[in-house]
Amino acid sequence: MRAFVFPGQGSQKVGMGVELAGASTAAREVFQEVDDALDQKLFSIMSEGPEDQLTLTENAQPAIMAHAIAVLRVLEKEAGIALTEAADCVAGHSLGEYTALCAAGAFSLADTARLLKLRGQAMQAAVPVGVGAMCALLGADLEKAQALAEASSEGQVCQVANDNDPTQVVLSGHREAIERAVALVKEHGIKRGVLLPVSAPFHCDLMQPAADAMAEALQKVPPKAFRLPIYANVTAAQVVQPEEEQRLLVEQVCGRVRWRESVLAMRAAGVEEFVELGGKVLGPMIGRIDSDAKVTSVVTMADIEALAKEIA
Repeated sequence: MRAFVFPGQGSQKVGMGVELAGASTAAREVFQEVDDALDQKLFSIMSEGPEDQLTLTENAQPAIMAHAIAVLRVLEKEAGIALTEAADCVAGHSLGEYTALCAAGAFSLADTARLLKLRGQAMQAAVPVGVGAMCALLGADLEKAQALAEASSEGQVCQVANDNDPTQVVLSGHREAIERAVALVKEHGIKRGVLLPVSAPFHCDLMQPAADAMAEALQKVPPKAFRLPIYANVTAAQVVQPEEEQRLLVEQVCGRVRWRESVLAMRAAGVEEFVELGGKVLGPMIGRIDSDAKVTSVVTMADIEALAKEIA
């Protein structure tokens, strides 16, 4: 069995999609459709920067999605590999869950772009700049990370935001609490704590205003039936009902990204191969979660051609 997986925020970089657009009409059509949906020259920012504009959450989220969907469209339209024939399920990391739903037909490309633009704006607006922060704990498992979060909170929000793999957990919350956590890592047997260059504290209770905004948006644009099962971030379990997925997407804004458990759940269901489309971030994580899993990261035309040969 094979899963197609889609990266989250942090995988953006200036120049993303340029090679694909130069080589493929299908890719150019994706980037144009996203630009039209957002009434914005997003592909220009993806191609040329400036980097600080691409890093803005409201731009990074639709850009990462557009890049991954462009890779998928080239695979489907030019290599003749249909998602439903090549994959048994899909999953995505944080915003990547929306990309996975777009890939599986639950949202149109234009609606996915607009939802992610709104999600980025709402997440940024939920907390004043400087009030929140996030840190990566290296050499930490979930148990150690949770103990550190509890010790550092002191009445403020300090929560596990991402359980990425057995060696990397991310905390999110009030800046002071996150700074306390970084200072206390050694006492909790954790190798290192690193403040992340993010503009808001994602996936913690401080994001409730953004969750409310997404609840309203998803009432107007609910997911339709999807062609493949999806593994949801907040449950690390398979979802097949659009109504359930709609609720989980709202919970996901404040909830933990249970990526490690999601990968283990897919493995337990029989997935042997993971194909990451549009990035090279999830592949190394999956390798640390289960070294026996086969992982392929697909970004360039050469990657697409190699994958098409393998699947055909």
